[in-house]
Order: sequence, then C-alpha cells, then structure tokens
Amino acid sequence: MLSAVRRLAVALAAALPLLAGASALAAPAHGIAMHGDPALPAGFDHLPYANPDAPKGGRLRLGFTGTFDSLNPFIVKGNAPRGLHDALYGSNVWDTLLTRSADEPFSLYGLLAETVDVPDDRSWVEFQLRPEARFSDGTPLTVDDVIFTVDLLKSKGRPIYRTRFAKVASLDKVGERGIRFVFGDGADRELPLLIGLTPIFSHLKTDPATFEKSGYAAPLGAGPYVIAEVDPGARVLLKRNPDYWGRNLPIKRGVDNFDEISIEYFGDQTAYFEAFKKGEFDMLLEADPGRWATGYGFAAAKDGRVALEELPNGSPRNMIGFVFNTRREQFRDIRVRQALVRLFDGEWIVRNLYHGAFARTGSYFQGTALSALGVPADEAERALLAPYADAVDPVVMEGTWQVPKSDGSGRDRKALREALDLLRAAGWTLKDGKLVDAAGKPFSFEFMAKSPDEERIALAWQPTLKLLGIDMRVRTVDSTQYYDRQKTFDFDMLQMVWLSSLSPGNEQGNRWSSAAATTEGSFNYPGVASPGVDAMIDALLAARERKDFEAAVRALDRLLISGVYCVPLFHMPKDLVARWTRVARPDKVALTGIQPTTWWASKP
Repeated sequence: MLSAVRRLAVALAAALPLLAGASALAAPAHGIAMHGDPALPAGFDHLPYANPDAPKGGRLRLGFTGTFDSLNPFIVKGNAPRGLHDALYGSNVWDTLLTRSADEPFSLYGLLAETVDVPDDRSWVEFQLRPEARFSDGTPLTVDDVIFTVDLLKSKGRPIYRTRFAKVASLDKVGERGIRFVFGDGADRELPLLIGLTPIFSHLKTDPATFEKSGYAAPLGAGPYVIAEVDPGARVLLKRNPDYWGRNLPIKRGVDNFDEISIEYFGDQTAYFEAFKKGEFDMLLEADPGRWATGYGFAAAKDGRVALEELPNGSPRNMIGFVFNTRREQFRDIRVRQALVRLFDGEWIVRNLYHGAFARTGSYFQGTALSALGVPADEAERALLAPYADAVDPVVMEGTWQVPKSDGSGRDRKALREALDLLRAAGWTLKDGKLVDAAGKPFSFEFMAKSPDEERIALAWQPTLKLLGIDMRVRTVDSTQYYDRQKTFDFDMLQMVWLSSLSPGNEQGNRWSSAAATTEGSFNYPGVASPGVDAMIDALLAARERKDFEAAVRALDRLLISGVYCVPLFHMPKDLVARWTRVARPDKVALTGIQPTTWWASKP
C-alpha cells in the first residue's frame, strides 16, 4: 500500500498547474491525440476502416522468412515471431491500456483503460481500468498488474521500455481502478500516449526471474488470442479466446475476426514465395517490384483466386538503406560515407533489377509535410538548428539537396572522379588497384545480408566499388546470427528499414540519440551521436502545436540527411499487396495503409 505522505505528494503535484494559473484540467476522456483531439467522439460505433458486420470464423495464415527462438517480444534476448504483438498484424496476445486508430496520425482510444486523463502540460497521466478486463485465463486485470508490468519492463524489458519508464517519477493507485503516472516537467508530450501502449502482464502468473530468458514460454496476456501450438522456429498457431473480455467494445467491432491465426516461417525468399503461390499463407506485402511485374503469372493470380492490389498509404515512405556502422574506423569520416553514396549506381540497379518501378528515397519522412526534401528551412527550423549550423549541409538547409544520381551505365566516370576526390581528401589513395590509407592498409569491409534480395543489391554495387579498389565482401548469414549481431552492433554494413509514421516520437531517440548509440538492443545501428540530433528529438517531443512539431521533425530530417548515415535505397509509391481471396478486407483503406486485423474469412 502507498503511504499517506506519498499520496499527498502526488495530489499536490497534480494541483500545481492550477495553482500556477494553468488552464483547467479536462475531464477524463475516451481517448487522447498527440496534437489536438481524437477524431472519433465518445460513444463512437466502430473504427472507420473496420466492417462492423464482418463475419467471425476461419483462419488467417501469415508467412514470414527466417525463424524464431522466443515467444517474448518484449526482451532483448531471442527473436519472437511476428503477429504476437505487432503494429501491423495486431496485438493479438497482449492487450494494452489504450489502442491506436490507424486512420489518424497518432490517436489512442481506451482498451484496458476506460478513460484517460491528462493536464494541459502533460506532466502526468491517469487511467481508469475497465472493471470487466480479464487475462486469458479469466483472472481480473488490476492496477497491481499495471504496477508489476512497469517494474518488470523497466528492469528487464527492451531498451525502449527502460527508457520510457525511466521518465516516470512516481506511479500511484487512485481509488480501486485508477493509476497515475507522474512525469514531473511534462517536457515529453508523447510520453502519456506511449505509456498507454504498454502491454500488461499478470503479476500472479508471470515470473520475473525467468522473464528475460529467451525460450518458448510466453507471459500471460489479456488479448483476443492465446498461443495454442508451437513448432519451435517454424510455426505458431493462435486461437481466439471465446471468452475474450473486450470482444463487444466499439474499438473491437469488426476486428479480430478469425478463429485462428497461423504464423509460419520459411527458410528463404524462394521458399517463401513458392509457398504463397501454393496457398500456404494468405497475404504477401510485396517489396520487390521486379517480382510484382513478372512473378505473378501463376494460375491462381490469373484466374482471380489471388488478388493483386496497389493500395494507398498516407504514412511516410520507409527509409531503406545500407547502414554505415560509424563505430568502425573506415566509416567515421563523413567524406568516406559521401563517396560510397556517390558510388551507388541506383539508376542502373532500379532499371536492371526492378523494372524501373522504384523511386530513390532521400528523406526519412519521404512524401509528407515532415520531409525536408524540396523545402527550404523555415524560421522555426532555422532557430532550432542555429546552434548546430555546422552539422547541416547548406544545400539540405535550402531544400535543394537530392540523392546523387548516376548516368545509369554502371561506370559513371563523373561519379567515380567525385568519389575518388572525397576519398583522397579523407586520406585514402588508389595504389596498384587498391584503395589504401597512409599506412598501406586496404579499404575493406563486410556487408552482412540476411536474404537473397539484400545480397543481390549488394552484389550489384560491388563492381562499382572495385573500380576504386574498395573490397566489399558480401556475407549472408542465418536470421538468428544476423539479429544477434545486429543487436550488439557487430557488423560493418547491413541493410535497414526504418519504419516511419505521421507522428514520430520517442522511437526516434531509440534510433538516433547519443544514448542509444551505446545501448545494445537499440535501433541506432549507424551509431549516431550528435548533439543536434538529440536536441531535435527533444524539440519534437516537447512540441504542443502541430506546426512546431513538423518544424522539429523536418529539422531532424535535415541533420540525418546531412550526416550521411546510410546509402539510401528505394521506395514504392503505393503498397503492393497480394491476397488470396479466401480472405476479404474492408473497402476503406486506413490512412496508414492496410489493417489485417480487420480482415475476415470470405470462404470457410
């Protein structure tokens, strides 16, 4: 039990904004938005992209490449399968306090929590739990479980959770079903929303001593599905809990429609695609436009049993790039990184490998108002970047920068000259066909790949590098080794996909902050350690108005582009989706793209 002194301290902390003349606190609400108000009113009937009349039943079959060796996606050790707790395929096993609408940049609505309450300065957030909330074994979900979960993830969870909960100054019960998180200064305005996305575990059925160990035991959840079968490393079967506590909530109408979800893994891309053609899984998000153009001539695609759809997605195009691990000596000089970007003949690769369907990606928030491409920095951005002016390329600041283009010949002499000039300025010399440093050490590095497609792009780049005496070795490793080395930054270069949203927030710290650069398990694979980047992350988290938020994100984009932390690759203007028509989807596509959690079985 909390002490009376601690409860009084929390009450005083909550009252301070009013005593200081701040605006009155809003009443507890059904949801919360990062900026402004949620689009859906209290008492809404269903999500706008869900079909409330969707039938229940059948099985959704999901397929992925690689393998898995854990059923716990919340820890550093091990690799858990997709589809257990996933932004695209659903939080199927573990419910969260709030849940996201995919039709808004960043709005959350009550799930385990019936209401959410925050002051104007967002220095705390309070949730009232639904009395009917239950774990999948039927036991009640209580405030004690929330407190237990926070303590568990703070000490044993992935770095993203440890960082998040380190900002919580106190955590207190409020009545029988309420819990308040106090943050202090409220500088991180996204934090109340991120706290709302916390998955909750049972304090009675979860053992803290074994939680962070990789293996095939999963903590008890309160989600709509339970893990029914496991074929280690190959397959997981989820079955819908018929007694799921939240099945009648408006946020769940037309959602979680399948009785079963099968999650199967395949050894490589060839086996994966052949399995899809045979109907062994139901949907494929195509990342290869070359295969999209030529690989779907099989019978089921011709006769309509497989639908091929190009669907809109209002999110930023994901940045896909070859990551420079700047912790490595050969990549520390930005001129070296600039030279290698110049040597990437993207035009030749797009034409010869991808039928000209890809566009080059230049921004980490491509295609939205958050992108710095083609837009000169406004006054707000310039003010934010003023202390870090030396870290921003002037052409990036003016909005005139573009990804370097080649003549598409595979031997662009102008690009070779420019790259060699940069390498010479960085202390490298082309001698007897090899690029060497002042001590005569050759320029050499390893590209670590996990799939034939990654290997193919790297091998297409390799001959251009050889023209300047650069030795790039391409090594394809199994998925377990790949992810283990990725987590510990034990690589020279690899391919990375940075998923983007319309509301970037704390995850940017886990990707780019100086603290994350030295934290194993973070997503700061390039090793970015920039005071300017740190400051822009702070600014976007503190922004109260959308215009200030967008200015901070564009400023961050300018710093990341200027820092040359990867060789930018490509993106598709739309999502390419192949779907067996035994599963159906709503006509409306959400703002952020397809939502398989709203699909249903059209045939038994």
